[in-house]
Amino acid sequence: MTGQHRVEIDTGKPHPARMYDWYLGGKDNYPVDEAMGRQMLTLDPRVPVMARVNRAFMHRATRWLARNGTRQFLDVGTGIPTEPNLHQVAQEVAPDARVVYCDNDPIVLAHAAALLRGAPEGATDYLQADVRDPDAILEGARKILDFDRPVALSLVALLHFVSDEDGAHDLVGRLLAELPSGSHLVMTHATADFTREESRAATEKLKAAGVTLALRSREEFTRFFDGLDLIEPGVVVPHLWHPELGEPVAGQDDGVVPGYGAVARKP
Repeated sequence: MTGQHRVEIDTGKPHPARMYDWYLGGKDNYPVDEAMGRQMLTLDPRVPVMARVNRAFMHRATRWLARNGTRQFLDVGTGIPTEPNLHQVAQEVAPDARVVYCDNDPIVLAHAAALLRGAPEGATDYLQADVRDPDAILEGARKILDFDRPVALSLVALLHFVSDEDGAHDLVGRLLAELPSGSHLVMTHATADFTREESRAATEKLKAAGVTLALRSREEFTRFFDGLDLIEPGVVVPHLWHPELGEPVAGQDDGVVPGYGAVARKP
């Protein structure tokens, strides 16, 4: 595994990756994560459905990309392993696909072996880095990916934890700038467009716990794809992006899913 060092796990405040794990029914989270997760459920009981919808979008987008010739994937904001992982979806379609996972939560590092289990040797790796440090991500990813060939950059359910003050759009631009023509950007993002009051309350609760939540409008989300060619059907609610490529998530049609998803190609 690339660029590893020992880091203490902070169990004193919630972490998005561990909250996501709790929403998905996992056990790799702490009481502080569950407590905040339960607070989010009081605002919108469908948050676990949203988490599963994002996960299903990643599966479908990866499947589409692999079927259309993509053989390299850089997954930033990997989260705690939940099978099937991105490399399993990609390598089921294309056994020669190469995948680099990246996350900033030390607990994900502790489970990195699970991410790599069963993957062809040398084809899948994990590095610990933060999306706010794109240079570290690029340096680590170059050790397994060939940046002269197209790469799919996956930022699923991640950028709504990065504020404009932290330069969210610039960070994406920096990562994309190093990728060649034919690469793709894969993203989902939470929004307040459909649930403004609940979203405002969620933002305040997370801020009080030390977690940034930067919900963006459809227009603000679409800006991440400036200069890229959107793949049909463009920017949509995540479960409406090529639903034929996977099974529907239970509950996805029972109410609004407050988010957007899209895949776009770098010309």
